[in-house]
Formats: sequence, structure tokens, C-alpha cells
Amino acid sequence: MTQAPASLLERIQRPSDLRKLPTSKLKRVAEEVRTSMIESVAQTGGHLGAGLGVVELTVALHYVFDTPRDTLIWDVGHQAYPHKILTGRRERMTTIRQGGGLAGFTRRAESDYDPFGAGHSSTSIAAGLGFAVGRDLLGGDEKVIAVIGDGAMSAGLAYEAMNNAGELKSRLLVVLNDNDMSIAPPVGAVSKHLGQLVSGRRYMSLREAGRRLTSHLPEKIDRTITRAISHTRTFLTGGTIFEEMGFFYIGPVDGHDLKTLVPILENIRDAGHGPILLHVRTQKGKGYAPAEASVDKYHGVVKFDPVTGIQAKAQPKAPAYTRVFADALTREANRDPRIVAITAAMPGGTGLDVFAKSHPTRIFDVGIAEQHAVTFAAGLAARGMKPFCAIYSTFLQRAYDQIVHDVALQNLNVRFAIDRAGLVGADGPTHAGSFDVAYLSCLPNMVVMAPADEAELVDAVATAVAHDTGPIAFRFPRGEGVGVPMPEKGRVWDIGRGRIVRCGRDIALLSLGTRLADTLIAAERLEEAGFSVTVADARFAKPIDRALVQELARSHDLLITIEEGSSGGFGAMVMQELSEEGLLDSGRLKFRSMCLPDIYIEHDTPAEMIRQAGLDAEAIVGKVLGAMGVERMAAPRKTRVRSDARDERKTRLRT
Repeated sequence: MTQAPASLLERIQRPSDLRKLPTSKLKRVAEEVRTSMIESVAQTGGHLGAGLGVVELTVALHYVFDTPRDTLIWDVGHQAYPHKILTGRRERMTTIRQGGGLAGFTRRAESDYDPFGAGHSSTSIAAGLGFAVGRDLLGGDEKVIAVIGDGAMSAGLAYEAMNNAGELKSRLLVVLNDNDMSIAPPVGAVSKHLGQLVSGRRYMSLREAGRRLTSHLPEKIDRTITRAISHTRTFLTGGTIFEEMGFFYIGPVDGHDLKTLVPILENIRDAGHGPILLHVRTQKGKGYAPAEASVDKYHGVVKFDPVTGIQAKAQPKAPAYTRVFADALTREANRDPRIVAITAAMPGGTGLDVFAKSHPTRIFDVGIAEQHAVTFAAGLAARGMKPFCAIYSTFLQRAYDQIVHDVALQNLNVRFAIDRAGLVGADGPTHAGSFDVAYLSCLPNMVVMAPADEAELVDAVATAVAHDTGPIAFRFPRGEGVGVPMPEKGRVWDIGRGRIVRCGRDIALLSLGTRLADTLIAAERLEEAGFSVTVADARFAKPIDRALVQELARSHDLLITIEEGSSGGFGAMVMQELSEEGLLDSGRLKFRSMCLPDIYIEHDTPAEMIRQAGLDAEAIVGKVLGAMGVERMAAPRKTRVRSDARDERKTRLRT
């Protein structure tokens, strides 16, 4: 009976172990890494396709370069799973994106092999240049490698960094992982340029440049590399865009051919040249048939059967907020031809792929270019259109100057649909939408809405369509709604007007956004303990409902605001209103604000993250008890209120 060959991967605890192997074993190592990755992600879910496409590239980079002494920076981190497997984290891969487990992206605190944290795209070249210049100033000699995808190359930051690198001429290797596909199909002139580099026939060979990389190699290897890259730095009518920026361009090279990759990387490693760009062609989802056949190459997956690739998707209990937004906007666009939608490389993530089916000429995917997306929307608004700029909260941070200068300052009618507001679960702090209420509400002319459930989200879309006196934003979370009945058509809200959900007399809980469901649960528990609780849905972070806030403050002993956002947001504005009106001067009213703590909350389930943040129903009850000086849930003495006075108070609150 033939014994199965021993696993090479089990002998590799770190890249130094990999470098002890002969090159003839690298293909097998790559196969084992690919298998290990599929098996682990099948148990946890996560990012799959991008990592499968760079297995051979990862093996080659760690084999050739002396990591972690040499600095290897991965852009975004979607493709860094093979990197984690080879750098001592293989046995923990089944914890990835789970509470207390490995992060889904590279992270400095996690490993010495992660020199720079990622999560947002297009940062690797700028960070790599920083490492390279720091090395030069300190007299070091380590190599610096930045890996970036073709989708990430659509961001302006990548070109700003390359322009600077070409001027500084520091030794830096940029590996362009070109797989013709980011999360969505890549767009723009740069993507077309890369396609031309691969398929164009008007190549002008510069053999001397190629010989500098291969001349000292054995003739057989030299011929192999010659066939692979034709001894060229590729030129099309005057050269590549990369060479114009001062980079020595090599490629395109087959990113799955280790016999080609390793010698080229060795020669780049030993070259004394300044900035070099190695253009590597890969296939997203490589080596796993279900991923290769998928439209998105299994970019992000839930748990799945590794044999069939079938994903174990649970039956939703309520429609997802993103889909509710997409359907509502599509219906509004059916009625209004001036409505257009803009996304920054996330048509699927923001639901705008649904919008595109009905209005293909009125959706614009600008690539990973949030700054451009916002100013582009401002131009559309100035021309009389009704642009909806749909961007995740965490990514909208990248366009803050454009929001301030190009939209708010000019009071243009741009609508911001802010997806992934609040804590987002497995993607962790890099993707949490923690700050949008604070960073938008401080801007003059800006209106900020936070619907409490999926039905109110439909109303928020209708309100944004109708609002034509300046910029307006509405935020909504990731995941499913709460299961409320859905309206056939959205209602237009009065700007800056909240609502009373239930009436009481002792305690007022003023909720912003989707914390309302837990606030109502907390109110029920408090009511059982003898407290009389009013619950209000603010709806607007800006302008706040001043009349509602003042009435709640005057008619209750305790007022608490609850929001799934950072400090400096809604609670701070309510407190300012109370202070300005002198409602805190007498000392009669107790005020507390509940928001996200001043820390970055690590990845976990959304419910666990909310618990850690102290924003679940139990925490709200605890906040009330603490403010009222009650140590445990016990029925306090009820305040005697005449029935006619109580009825009058209820009427005022409802009105």
C-alpha cells in the first residue's frame, strides 16, 4: 500500500522554513496552501477568491525575500490569507474573523510579518514608500515590497504615491496583481491600459533592460524568462504610464508560474535599481472550480461545502437594509428621471447593482475613488440632477474634504446613502461606521437622518428625494431589518422632526437610528420594575428636534440618548441644546449619553460587539438604574401624578 506523501506545509512554521526547500518543491507547497485555505475558509467564511489568486505569488515572495526583515506590505488584506498561512498562523486560520481570532486583514499587532495594517484599499504603495525612505535615512538595507491589485490602482492615492516614489527614486518594488477583477469588474482608463499591456501587439522590445535581469542566469532559465516577458519593458505608443512616473516596468508575467516568478524576483531583489513595478497576471479564485466559475470569483463567502462550493446561507427573517435601500431608490427613480446613483467600486455591496438593472444609464461606478465620487456628485447636483452617492460609512471618511468643500460649503443637493453605519461584525474596526454622525453633523447646511428600521429607511429615501435645499445624508446598518411591515411608498418626513413611540413620565429614552429596537426592550423591562418610560425616535441627528428634546427634558427626571456612533455625535448636540436652554442649570434633570466607547472594538458577531460597546438592552437598563441610584432591578416608589396632568403630558409629547 502506497503511503501518502508527508505534508510540506506542516514543516513550514515561518518563511525561513520555506526558504530551506528546493525550488522544485514550491509548486507542491502552493497546492497545499491553496487546500489549507479552502478548508479553513469553508469553516468560517471570509474572503476567498483574492487569496486563491495569489497563492503562487505569496510563496514566491516569501521564498525570495527575507521576511520579516524585508518589508512585505499587502494592500487591503483580502488576498493576505496565504500570507497568514505561511507566517505561523496556519493553525489559527479557522478563527479568522471570529471573536478573539485572527483579523480578516493584515494587522501590526497580530504578527511581525504584518508591518502595516490594512482594510481600506490603495494604501500599500504610499506606506511602502514611507518604509523605503525611512530605511534610507536610517542607513538600512532591507528590501521593501508593496503588493497592490488592479482594482486598487483606480484610487488616486496609489498614483500620488507612485508619482512621489518616481521622484525620490528610493529602492521599492511594487507588485501589481492584475486579475482583471476587483470586488466588482474594474473600471476606468487605467484598467483599459492594463488590458492593452497584456493583449496589444505594438510592443517595442528593450532587450538590454531584460538582459540586465537575466544575463547571469543559466541559459535554459534565461530562455524561459525571455519567452515569458520577451526581455521587455512594455511600451505602447511612448511607454507605460508607470514608466512615465519613473518606475522600471517589468511584465506582464504569469503569476502562477513559479519557475518564472522566482528567478525574476531574485534578480529584482539583487538589482540596485530605484522603484520597480512588476506586473503580474493572476486568476482570481485560481485552483478552486466553484470560485473560478463564479461571477465574483467567491470574493466574500459564508461557510460553505469545500467539495461542492455550496454556501450555507440562512433564510433571512427580514429584508436586508441594503436591498431595502436599493428597491426604494429604484422605485423613486422610476418616477423621477433626474435621480442618478454613484458608487465607488461597490455596486453589489451598496445594492446599486439592483438599481442598474432598471436604470443602466443612470448609475456610475467610478472605481475606488471616493473623493472623485463626491465631487462628481456635486457637479451633477449643480447641473440640476438628483445624485445619490452610495458609499459605506468607513469609506466615506476618505472623501471628507470633498464633502466639506465641494458639497456643504456650496449647499449642493447631494444625497448621501451611508451603508454599514455602526458596528459591522467580522470585518472589525477597519470597516466600522463609527464616526459619520459626528463628522457630518458638525457641517453647516448638512441634514443627517438615521432611520430606526427598514420601513423608516424607505421614508428616508423619499425624504432625501424631496429635499432640495442642500445636502442630506441617511445612515443604515449592515444586515437584516427588524421585520416591521413595509410601506408601498415612502413618506416624506418633516426635516428635523422626531416621534414618540411610547409615553411615560419618569424616564425618557431618546434613540437615534436602529438602537430603537433594544431601547424598546429596555423600556419594557424597566416598566416591569415599576419605572414609567417614554421612548422617542429622533430620526434626525441634525437638525435635532429641539421642541421634542426640550419637552422630554422638562417632563422627565432622567433623559438618556442612545446612538450607535462615536462620542461628539447626537448625544453631544442634545446636551448642547439642553445647556443653551438652561435645562441643566436647576439640577432637577439628570442627563446621560450612550454612544460607542472611545476604543476600536475588535471583530466579532454584531450582537457581541453591541454588547461590548454597552449599547444593548441590558446596558440601557443598567444605565437607567445607575443614573437613578438603584443598584438592582427593584420597583421604586412611583411618582404620584394626577391623571388629568398625566393625560395632558401624553398629549403634548405625541403632538
